[in-house]
Amino acid sequence: MGITPIGSEVPQIYSLQQNYPNPFNPLTNIKFGLPKASFVTLKVYDLLGREVASLINNMNMTAGNYVYDFNAANIPSGIYFYKLSAGEFSEVKKMTLIK
Repeated sequence: MGITPIGSEVPQIYSLQQNYPNPFNPLTNIKFGLPKASFVTLKVYDLLGREVASLINNMNMTAGNYVYDFNAANIPSGIYFYKLSAGEFSEVKKMTLIK
């Protein structure tokens, strides 16, 4: 599992898309776009705000569109939040894991 660039276009704005599929078991894709090179952090949190997975930890990434293939086999069923931080941008989305 990991990060894969998508195409060669550079987006105009930072973006974080809803994961797909959602609900999922145990694999899902998280897509995001970077309009310029940025230090990127992508983490998953439980309902109490506890970090359950650090997918990308302050990685210097070039501009472009990316997909992260997340395998949640090691965490229990439930509702989780994933947060992308890149430069001045930060966004959170909700996802549901059903086993």
